[in-house]
Amino acid sequence: MKENLIQQKTLEFSIRLAKFYISLKDKKYYEIASQLFRSWTSIWSNVAEAQWAVSKKDFINKMTIALKESYETLYWIEVLQHWFNERVLEIKTDCESIVRILVTIVKSSKK
Repeated sequence: MKENLIQQKTLEFSIRLAKFYISLKDKKYYEIASQLFRSWTSIWSNVAEAQWAVSKKDFINKMTIALKESYETLYWIEVLQHWFNERVLEIKTDCESIVRILVTIVKSSKK
């Protein structure tokens, strides 16, 4: 199956965040690293599950969960930026892009 834009973006984002996650663990930011891990991996998994949704309602539900997890991921990225002075501009920009795409998908799917 050919990947669509949101699948591609979330996969690339997951790879980038995996590397960032390791650096956070090296800095002993265990709790925030774990929170970030849970939210970002949920984005990708819900987008993947949505591709095999059994109904339009199921598809919208999975994409909405991915959107919520994107917002949570963005929150943790901002915590790292403001509380720990981490350089997260590229990661934050990627996450914001995913949020915009998911908002569009959810809105258009509900029509």
